[in-house]
Amino acid sequence: MPYEVKARMTNPAYVLPGAGAAIQSLMEAAKQGGVPESTLELVHLRASQINSCGFCVDYGVKSARKAGVPDEKLFAVAAWRETPYFSEEERAALALAEHATRLADSPDAVPDEVWDAAADHYDEKQLASIVLMIGITNFFNRLNVTVKQPAGAMG
Repeated sequence: MPYEVKARMTNPAYVLPGAGAAIQSLMEAAKQGGVPESTLELVHLRASQINSCGFCVDYGVKSARKAGVPDEKLFAVAAWRETPYFSEEERAALALAEHATRLADSPDAVPDEVWDAAADHYDEKQLASIVLMIGITNFFNRLNVTVKQPAGAMG
């Protein structure tokens, strides 16, 4: 018998008028920075893995596939440092995503070396896109984990 997760409530983004539309607008803005959608999807997936958001990991894999991310990357994103599948640009974005997600793990949450590595590959507009995607993902993760949003479910 499959394990069943039941949401504690309707996702807050759907409860309050205007919240869902505002979140969608923010997501669309994050995609306007010139970063490949596949990279943004990897960033979303890695942050969601760190935060143990089953809903976002499930959704993130499906969305990443639609963006053309190959299975070898999807299977390896949690161990991206130890695999040959990721470009230097993706590695920089993933490192930034990990540090910006794990803020409480270090007094210098996003060290200059991590930031500088990302800045070596991305301009200011692209960095804004990546940082915004990291923030939005962490926001989604907190909503979904708090209400126990089941993977594969909407609303």
